[in-house]
Amino acid sequence: MTIFSLDELKSLVQNPQYPCVSLYIPMQIAGAEVRQNPIRFKNLLREAEERLNTIGLRSTDTVNLLQPAMELDNTDFWENQNQGLVIFISPNLFRYYCLPIECPELVVVGNNFHIKPLLDLINNDGKFYLLALSQKNVKFFAGTRYQLNEIEVENMPQNLEEALLEENIQKGVQHRIAISKGGTANAFQQPGSFHGQGSPDRDQHQVDILQFCYLVDGALHEKLKEEKAPLVLAGVEYLLPIYREANTYPYLLETGITGNAETLKTEELNQAAWEIVAPLFQEEYQESIAVYQQLAGEESGKIAHDIKAIIPAAYYQRVDTLFVPLEQHIWGKFDSQSATVELHPDPEPDDEDMLDLSVIHTILNGGKVYTLESAAMPNEAQVAAILRY
Repeated sequence: MTIFSLDELKSLVQNPQYPCVSLYIPMQIAGAEVRQNPIRFKNLLREAEERLNTIGLRSTDTVNLLQPAMELDNTDFWENQNQGLVIFISPNLFRYYCLPIECPELVVVGNNFHIKPLLDLINNDGKFYLLALSQKNVKFFAGTRYQLNEIEVENMPQNLEEALLEENIQKGVQHRIAISKGGTANAFQQPGSFHGQGSPDRDQHQVDILQFCYLVDGALHEKLKEEKAPLVLAGVEYLLPIYREANTYPYLLETGITGNAETLKTEELNQAAWEIVAPLFQEEYQESIAVYQQLAGEESGKIAHDIKAIIPAAYYQRVDTLFVPLEQHIWGKFDSQSATVELHPDPEPDDEDMLDLSVIHTILNGGKVYTLESAAMPNEAQVAAILRY
């Protein structure tokens, strides 16, 4: 399963094709209650069918649209579930995700996919990287609080032996070139050469390890050159400072996971890494709340707490930071031509959750979104935003 990330979310909401159907289903993963999962699934599909018919879709078109979801209903599918399930369906897209978090039971049919319940996966527990390093094995992961997925890195050596073999081949080529140009056969000085006080064999081994780390870092440099997510290093204690000497990624954290990474399960690595990075993301959120409170105290025009003002601001790229209550909905319609918002106490055909719409446009326009419990919203606002101008 693809790790659910901000990029994955953006791909869902860019260029939507009407109608967009979003189905959220809480899953039971143990006990007799698991038998309720396919029943709940069929009930929500029927509800989606009714809503599609209500907005004027022909019955045959409705069946064709929902058919990929109906085909999921088999034993293998239900045996591989997590805490929640979300299904997105439109004429040009069908995707589903088994979620490691609980989700509400919800059907939304509209112009866009409903994404707010997924924000807890990406914004309250941001993305990080993990490099599990040993002389015998190198693995690189992308993670969130709930998931850790291994990622292939082009040209990254898988172990020390492979790195030294490749390095010796390259040195042999360089050596032959140097001799052919009339040079001497002196050994090439390696980057980061270091001189220990132990035996020559031990010193050479440490030089080999450092060169190995340079090669790993070189491959990661290409992979991460546009990234800013924190990188956690995992490995036996003596390896970590050697890798830090070779590292060029500016977001490598000082704190690492010490121990033999090869003996740890993926879930254990994920938990250990999350304990290291979690305070960073919490600090980011607290700073944003403090900025909002300061602006509110100054009665600044750079904050907003009215959804009718926030929706057009998000649409026209003015929202820098958005705070929304995860469990609330504000139903209505947005007219982008007149930049006006029409609200309804109960959802009407073609209505969208205006909170969700504000989230979509904030994310697409490069803003940050934080989901909170209603009681934790700044100044008890129903929705709140910090504006760019």
